[in-house]
Amino acid sequence: MSPLIMTTLLLSLGLGTTITFASSHWLLAWMGLEINTLAILPLMAQHHHPRAVEATTKYFLTQATAAAMILFASTTNAWLTGQWSIFQLTHPLPLALLTMALALKIGLAPVHTWLPEVLQGLNLTTGLILSTWQKLAPFALLLQTQPMNSATLILLGLVSTLVGGWGGLNQTQLRKVLAYSSIAHLGWMILVLQFTPSLTLLTLITYFLMTFSTFVVFKLNNVTTMNALSTSWTKSPTMTALTPLILLSLGGLPPLTGFMPKWLILQELTKQDLGLTATLAALSALLSLMFYLRLSYSMTLTMSPNNLPGTTPWRLDNPQKTLPLALSTAATMMLLPLTPALTTLFTT
Repeated sequence: MSPLIMTTLLLSLGLGTTITFASSHWLLAWMGLEINTLAILPLMAQHHHPRAVEATTKYFLTQATAAAMILFASTTNAWLTGQWSIFQLTHPLPLALLTMALALKIGLAPVHTWLPEVLQGLNLTTGLILSTWQKLAPFALLLQTQPMNSATLILLGLVSTLVGGWGGLNQTQLRKVLAYSSIAHLGWMILVLQFTPSLTLLTLITYFLMTFSTFVVFKLNNVTTMNALSTSWTKSPTMTALTPLILLSLGGLPPLTGFMPKWLILQELTKQDLGLTATLAALSALLSLMFYLRLSYSMTLTMSPNNLPGTTPWRLDNPQKTLPLALSTAATMMLLPLTPALTTLFTT
C-alpha cells in the first residue's frame, strides 16, 4: 500500500472517531462511525490473503448491521420523542436497541462471536488498531446514553466477563486469546459504566496500555501461535523475561498496573450493593488469569529445539523501534502506586 493511501486511511480513521466524539446529533455520530468503519476496511484487507479478506467481509457485515441498528434506533427515538440529540434518548425501545447496537460494535457478549474470527484473520498491527482505537467512538456514545438501562448494562458486562474467561481457555492462537481478553475487559468496563464513568475511562486507558504492550511484544517476536512463543528467548531474552509481567498485569495480579481497575471496580460494585455481581466478576478474572498463565508458561518455561546458529538472533541489531514498547511496558507494570493520583485526575 502506498504511503499516500495509508496516510489518507489513517487520517480518515482519526477523523471518523473525532466526528463521533464531537457530535451531539445522532446522524452526525452515525456518520463518524461509518467513516471510521470504511477507513479501516482497506487496512484489514491490504495483504489480499483469503483469511484477511474473509475477516474484512465479516467485520464489514457486522459493523453495517450495528450501524443500521443505530440509525433505526435514533430515527425511532426522533419519531417517538421528537428529539435527535444524543442526550435526549429517553424512550426505552430505542435505548435498548442502541445499547445492543453499540454492544455489537465493540464486541460485547452475547454479540461477540465476530471478534475472535475477525481478529484471527488480521496481522498484529491492524489487530491492535481494531482492539484499541476502534473501541473509542462506540464507547463515547455509550458514556453519553448510559443512565437509564442499568439492568441491561450489568447483564452485558457480567456475560462478557464470563464468556471472555471461558472462551480463551482452549485457544492456541494468540490473536483469538487477545480477542477473548478484549471481551472480558470490556465486560469489566460495562459493569461499572453507569455508576462511575470516570472509572470506566481509567479502565479503558489502562487496558489500551496493556494491550499495546502485548501486541507489540508479539509483533517484535513475530509469533501468532502459543507454540511459537517458545522461540522468543532466542530473539529477545530481556523481553521474554518481562512479558509474563505484562500478561499477568492483563490478568489483574497485584502489584502490577492491571490490578488497579479491577480492584476499584470491585470496590464500586460492592458499594452499590451488587455483591453477587462483584463475586462473579472476580471469579471470571481467574478464568482469564488461567490463559495468561498458559502464555507465560509457553514463553518462559518451554524452549524450542535449536541448533547453535538459531540461538543467536538476539545478538543482531533489531530494525524495529522499541521505545514505544519500553514506555508502555513500564506503564503496564508500575502504575499501581499512582492509583490515588490517577483516580483524582479522572474524577475531577
